[in-house]
Amino acid sequence: MKRVSSHVSLASEAEINLDLSRLIIDRPQRFTLERKRSFDEQSWSELSHSHSHRNNDGFDSVLQSPAFPSGGFDSPFSTGTHFGGGGPHPLVNEAWEALRKSVVYFREQPVGTIAAVDHASEEVLNYDQVFVRDFVPSALAFLMNNETDIVKNFLLKTLHLQSSEKMVDRFKLGAGAMPASFKVDRNKNRNTETLVADFGESAIGRVAPVDSGFWWIILLRAYTKYTGDVSLSESPDCQKCMRLILNLCLSEGFDTFPTLLCTDGCSMIDRRMGIYGYPIEIQALFYMALRCALQMLKPEGEGKDFIEKIGQRLHALTYHMRNYFWLDFHQLNNIYRYKTEEYSHTAVNKFNVIPDSIPDWVFDFMPCRGGYFLGNVSPAMMDFRWFALGNCITIVSSLATPEQSVAIMDLIEEKWDELVGEMPLKICYPALENHEWRIITGCDPKNTRWSYHNGGSWPVLLWLLTAACIKTGRPQMAKRAIELAESRLLKDGWPEYYDGKLGRFVGKQARKFQTWSIAGYLVARMMLEDPSTLMMISMEEDRPMKPTMRRSASWNA
Repeated sequence: MKRVSSHVSLASEAEINLDLSRLIIDRPQRFTLERKRSFDEQSWSELSHSHSHRNNDGFDSVLQSPAFPSGGFDSPFSTGTHFGGGGPHPLVNEAWEALRKSVVYFREQPVGTIAAVDHASEEVLNYDQVFVRDFVPSALAFLMNNETDIVKNFLLKTLHLQSSEKMVDRFKLGAGAMPASFKVDRNKNRNTETLVADFGESAIGRVAPVDSGFWWIILLRAYTKYTGDVSLSESPDCQKCMRLILNLCLSEGFDTFPTLLCTDGCSMIDRRMGIYGYPIEIQALFYMALRCALQMLKPEGEGKDFIEKIGQRLHALTYHMRNYFWLDFHQLNNIYRYKTEEYSHTAVNKFNVIPDSIPDWVFDFMPCRGGYFLGNVSPAMMDFRWFALGNCITIVSSLATPEQSVAIMDLIEEKWDELVGEMPLKICYPALENHEWRIITGCDPKNTRWSYHNGGSWPVLLWLLTAACIKTGRPQMAKRAIELAESRLLKDGWPEYYDGKLGRFVGKQARKFQTWSIAGYLVARMMLEDPSTLMMISMEEDRPMKPTMRRSASWNA
């Protein structure tokens, strides 16, 4: 297994000078793969490069590799997957049966999956709705099983819902805002069905979901990569939808940073948890959505202007994230020694972070070998908490450099008991407690220590952990995590989350038969069974091209 030095050098501006021509690739061809089973301890990028001829057509040229011939999957995954020779795991068939029970139909067409099918729960709340972020692992599972219609229908229905009137009290949301969720409203008297969207006006705290638009773009690319159906992504409606989403993020304002300023509760952590500012989850998804959109936007008309804006933003965002959000032992020591009240562009402590604000737990948590992206960075504030989704997305999207990706996985391996424990994976670490919990969460009774969003363990994150493991060449880590989940999930009724420092207890308010817990497990297992499916969502590192050498006019003189 490859090891790197504990010190990951921060990126220089020259090193991340993105070449826009390399980011725009040819339109995806049909994504058909030969089933493979491999636990070789080599990095995903090495695996890809060893089988592909590198062209200058971007970071996904590996998909045209002879290593992945056309012909489709040997057999549908729903028949059961297995690790290297054993029979199908009994949990797989149970999971598929449960997932299919969650499918929602609109006018006899599948359009998504509801959040949970918990018949034992007295309060339905909004768990009977189709959430955009929740559907992503379900969509990936269906795509891997050659069931593409439900994914296409979902993309089209949410696209059309984007044009719905979006009002919270008397305030109108931006045209590009995507719904958090939708439900099918059936009028039995009139025998009609309509889709009703929630853009945050019914959510706890009345917060619009910033991540929904990003997940929509990421899923559109995954669908396009798998099916090769560029007619959907190139349709006028999809092109307009992407432009509207991006317009919300790329509009000029008072920002001095390339990151997105967000309020609390705008993502998977949809309650007050002190993530307002520039949360890592949103920044990582923003980066990935920009790169996905860059592949799908047509370079003509308005699309040409957006491609230019995306290229400029990616350049600044990459530099900012890799330098100011990254934390390892070396950087922690630097921050610990920071001087304050520095003025002018030569300042080292650019955000004026007070070293005394570093929490004590960080010094014990940070190993000599390893690192991670901070939870939040803004003026005079660094959130040192480790967040699972954001860090995994940085690996999958290649926002993290190869060295940083390895360091993140080193940290997870070193701190396995704290971050994985008995049920993968902690949504964040550590939990807020006592006075800090009261101030930051507002005494939220659902987000008590080591529960729910406050250090709870979420099985859905298993698919992202698996993707990160495969890409960094550590499938045995993913196998270990999957086997941990298999020992409990079915027996416990597919809970939404687990509580406790080790994730030992079913969450005190966790819904049973939570759809994305089921789908997350299926995607993780199918991905480990056939690592080539990772290419639906993974993005290769962008390597700056060497400048073209041209002969001077005097060469032939």
